Amino acid sequence: MRMLPRRYDLDSMFDAFLTPTENMKCDIYEKEGSYYIEADMPGIDKKNVKVDYDNGYLTISAETSSSNEENEKEFIRHERFYGSMERKFYVGEVNDEEITASFKDGVLKVQVPKETVKRTNKTIDIN
Repeated sequence: MRMLPRRYDLDSMFDAFLTPTENMKCDIYEKEGSYYIEADMPGIDKKNVKVDYDNGYLTISAETSSSNEENEKEFIRHERFYGSMERKFYVGEVNDEEITASFKDGVLKVQVPKETVKRTNKTIDIN
């Protein structure tokens, strides 16, 4: 009985099509006068996550690297993402003072107000 999945020749062919954007899965919804963005970031530390707002665009970026322990392993298949990734969302000109973000259990939650206001740029603190 095999415990590990068998590696097929075509498995690695599709790896080239994965971009860092595809590694950050997001849900976006509207509720009670705000937009909500929930981004899955398993294995990423909160200190390596950044949320910026600039000229109507909300940018979520994250960075992760493999540990020395993982570098010593001989993987049969390695599917976790290491490096940097970024997603941009156009949210319009909103009051950047009302944008909030929290990070818990590998999920970043950002709340963006729907009302439009003229602002420039700001880095959002993550709770």
